[in-house]
Amino acid sequence: MTAPTAPPELVQLLTPEGERVEHPDYDIDLTAEEVRSLYRDLVLVRRVDLEAVALQRQGELGLWASLLGQEAAQVGSGRALTDADMAFPTYREHGVAWCRGVDPLHLLGLFRGVNHGGWDPIEHNFHLYTIVIGSQTLHSVGYAMGIQRDGAEAATIVYFGDGATSQGDVNEAFIWASVFNAPVVFFCQNNQWAISEPLEKQSKIPLYKRASGFGFPGIRVDGNDVFACLAVTRAALRNAREGNGPTLVEAFTYRMGAHTTSDDPTRYRVADELEAWKLKDPIERVKAYLFRNQLADQEFFDKVEAEADQLGKDLRARCLALPDPEPAALFEHVYAEPHALLAEEREQFTTYLAGFEGAQ
Repeated sequence: MTAPTAPPELVQLLTPEGERVEHPDYDIDLTAEEVRSLYRDLVLVRRVDLEAVALQRQGELGLWASLLGQEAAQVGSGRALTDADMAFPTYREHGVAWCRGVDPLHLLGLFRGVNHGGWDPIEHNFHLYTIVIGSQTLHSVGYAMGIQRDGAEAATIVYFGDGATSQGDVNEAFIWASVFNAPVVFFCQNNQWAISEPLEKQSKIPLYKRASGFGFPGIRVDGNDVFACLAVTRAALRNAREGNGPTLVEAFTYRMGAHTTSDDPTRYRVADELEAWKLKDPIERVKAYLFRNQLADQEFFDKVEAEADQLGKDLRARCLALPDPEPAALFEHVYAEPHALLAEEREQFTTYLAGFEGAQ
């Protein structure tokens, strides 16, 4: 199988070979230091992901949703956000979490089952992970409408996959955002596979074109090009903050790993497809660009790799040291105020546990 060719409407600023190209509507002027910083983000985010997959395979995490192959879409869009913007993730936006300053340990704690997320959404302007497919799009639009009524100079961005575009919540969010001109960016990471269903089972037209039916613009960007993802998302967010309403960004990328660690992608996709997309790797193209333009030397790359290795080691050690929560802790942080039914259920549960202690 040959590699998919880029459609003419695809926004691309950096080719898979690391060559800088221009686009008439989207461009970006990055310093050498900024490019090196983006490269570092990509490498460290991938290292976090690989360590988490290894931990799950060793029985230390219950599940993990890998972002392998989608680093550029997440880092590019994540770095486009201002401190005032609010992000609403799915359960795979580990790269966006990194850009928002969330400790990766919190992500691992969630999938280890020892916390409900562990970070403060307000502190990081990064909402908690959402497992229910597509529901976060409505949350994001509601938040954006609040921003609108407050007169704040901010916007929201909400992440979802190609499969989620078939969900009712997503389409309802499109309607609300359009009708109320909400300052929101819908960021769809089209990684070609909704678990085991290919894109053609989701839509007969490119996903970004769906936006026109709801009355707002859609853009398709090379999701493996961190420069293009940064430029397009930055423009869409600026457009939202200026009162011009929502935008749908379709980041055309590929999920290199399994949907989650409970999935076996070899059952539904061919190896040739995977090999073709390896040639589009988001990290290698930035590395090639840095080399091509003599913006970094081998010492820099070695330093980043060493930092990534140390990050992986530290993250593993801290994950294994996470204490198991008390069983009754599952009743905490459910309601802001005491709740009679919850108190009754807690009492029943603690009595049940005490019965096991007496049996010993």
